[in-house]
Amino acid sequence: MSYELSGSVKKVFELQTFPSGFSKRELVVTTDERYPQDIKIDFLKEKAEMLDDLSEGEAVTVHFDIRGREYNGRFFTDLSGWRIDKGGKAPAADSSNPDPEDPTDYSEDPGDNIPF
Repeated sequence: MSYELSGSVKKVFELQTFPSGFSKRELVVTTDERYPQDIKIDFLKEKAEMLDDLSEGEAVTVHFDIRGREYNGRFFTDLSGWRIDKGGKAPAADSSNPDPEDPTDYSEDPGDNIPF
């Protein structure tokens, strides 16, 4: 299952290479919510190159998978990124008028103008 997260880049860490040949790079994204959260997402192997062109403060949408595992009786959860869209999400459509073909302005108070 795939997830996505929108926010701004807080920090891009350096590439970490391990003796086994495994490499990863970490990204921290600050969410655009009422109570912003700093979320760390790992980019593994060749996906780490996707972080090369990012700069702090840049708006992004990150697509990731959630991975879980057990090690020595302890459980761990990782967020593994696989795609980054710069600029974040497209702005949502104006919800004050749900039908663009209907010219009725629903934001006004109907008052006593009820047809029944």
